[in-house]
Amino acid sequence: MKNVCRVAAGGAILGLALLSPVYAAPAKKVAPAVPQTTAPVGDLELVHTLGPDKGAQLQKLVDRFNAANPGTHIVVSERPWTEGALPHMLILGERDLPAFLAGPQRYRPLYQVMKDAGERVETLKAPAFMTPTPLDASNRLLALPVGLSTPVMFYNRDAFKAAGVNPDEPPKTWQDLQGALGKLVANGSTCPYTSAQPAWILVENSSAWHNEPVVAEGKRASLAINGMLPVKHVAMLSSWFKARYLHVFGRGDEATEKFAQGECAVLTAPSAALPTLRREAKFDVGVATLPYHAEYYGAPQNTLADGPALWIGAGKKPAEYKAIARFVNLWLTPESQVEWQRNAGYLPLNRAGLLAATESRVLGPELEAIRIGVKQLTHKPVTKISSASSYPQRTAVRQIVEEELEAVWADRKPSKVAMDDAVARSRSLGCSPSC
Repeated sequence: MKNVCRVAAGGAILGLALLSPVYAAPAKKVAPAVPQTTAPVGDLELVHTLGPDKGAQLQKLVDRFNAANPGTHIVVSERPWTEGALPHMLILGERDLPAFLAGPQRYRPLYQVMKDAGERVETLKAPAFMTPTPLDASNRLLALPVGLSTPVMFYNRDAFKAAGVNPDEPPKTWQDLQGALGKLVANGSTCPYTSAQPAWILVENSSAWHNEPVVAEGKRASLAINGMLPVKHVAMLSSWFKARYLHVFGRGDEATEKFAQGECAVLTAPSAALPTLRREAKFDVGVATLPYHAEYYGAPQNTLADGPALWIGAGKKPAEYKAIARFVNLWLTPESQVEWQRNAGYLPLNRAGLLAATESRVLGPELEAIRIGVKQLTHKPVTKISSASSYPQRTAVRQIVEEELEAVWADRKPSKVAMDDAVARSRSLGCSPSC
């Protein structure tokens, strides 16, 4: 299928004002609550796998749209898109995209939906720190990135205080974090540190954060995570795992749940986790930048951003697509952008959303992770090495990296062998001609 290798497995771009003009916004300002004047459409299903908490925040946005459009009713469902009929809209993350994009085209491009509805959507070249995005070869949006995050460090401020670690000065380097973890262990912590999405955070972002390549570009992009930095970093983490400083609970966001339950004191996870953590945790949650290795010259550099996107199902009625276009417009208004950031924690989609968030006096600490995330993404000008890499079969490659990391945690392989094996295995995946 055309464009498959152009599409991000994580599906997103960051249209931040500090980089460039609006990347995705209606050309004309659309009020957030305009009564529907077109013929009734009926039910439109929006499927997601964001989890109960973020699903509840999505429902708030949908409720506002439904109230302003009485002839149209968006129904939010948390289910796999493969179960049942193809939904009108789908919020898909990296793990869902390969199956969705395989075979016959199951989506109608966002730019086409907006054009047919008479709504212009501006697009720009994706910022260099973004993973490959839902754009076609002409730089047109295929899907709307609604769930952008970058990894940050969360910590239990109460646990820090009890262990004699200053919660107002969280560790900035991995070396400093090791000292803090030792104090947490001495104070009785049975899970000092854990991480969500290990391959993305501990390998990909750690490499970019130190201006080290994830992929070697050439005639054919190839994984390059077996250099000194990733090997040394994974070796350090392996020693932490053996010392019970590090606990790993899975390849996804299982660690975030453990942290929210108070089982672990420090967590590295996507920045969007903050609102959910502060709603669910029974302790004071702190946020800090992702640690870095101080001995690496020039570090820290910049992190990367990724996340799920809103895709529009193929084969729907023209009136349904017009209603979907109105919903997209609502999502891109400043009011909706602030609401989505505050409630769901995702990064803003356009300049209007960023400005509304930074100028708001009512959000306060609710945007703390977003501010830290933006600071990381733009800490230094992105280099060719620290930019996001476009390599095929991203999901399959990350699965390989996860498997090799698990071999390290299980003490079946040293870090160098595991990273070498990950590189060799990724090269054997191959790529379709369209790549």
